[in-house]
Amino acid sequence: MELQVTTLAGDSAGTIAVSDEIFGLEPRADILHRMVRYQLLKRQAGTHKSKGRAEIWRTGAKMYRQKGTGRARHGSGRAPQFRGGGKAFGPVVHSHAIDLPKKVRALALKHALSSKVKSGDVVVLSEAKAAEPKTKLLKDAFAKIGLADVLIIDGAELETNFALAARNIPGVDVLPIQGINVYDILRRGKLVLTRAAIDALEARFK
Repeated sequence: MELQVTTLAGDSAGTIAVSDEIFGLEPRADILHRMVRYQLLKRQAGTHKSKGRAEIWRTGAKMYRQKGTGRARHGSGRAPQFRGGGKAFGPVVHSHAIDLPKKVRALALKHALSSKVKSGDVVVLSEAKAAEPKTKLLKDAFAKIGLADVLIIDGAELETNFALAARNIPGVDVLPIQGINVYDILRRGKLVLTRAAIDALEARFK
């Protein structure tokens, strides 16, 4: 499969051959769903916590005598039914992460890339570089080539001027190739890959 390569100025820069095993698969929604769920659950902090009756500082003395009052028999005031008592079955600190095989995660990335190619939402840039870190200049360049809601993936190192200029533009995410992931690919309308990013992906899945 071949993809058209363009420059930031909107000029054609030829074509690039990409592997059908990475960019030409038939996307499967079930695999993409599993991967997105895996990512979202893994990033949850899981630090929510409420105090149980054993953690409440309150006197443990019996509230009133057992018999003769006509009221229900109660012991400690730390019990959940009392105001200021501990919470019954409250949340505890734990990890929300689930397991997903490494091969399924790799396959999900291929399916995410393939889905963008199939929908025509992949743009290949010759390079992601800016002469100076000016947000307005980069925003104008994006407008010329129709990039608004976009994820840009570059090589192992982001060009400093480009990264500084792009970080203030709403709806634009810029990541090095190490940070490419299924959730960010799917949440943005378009995916922009540089030649360096495609070479790195080809080497990664070779």
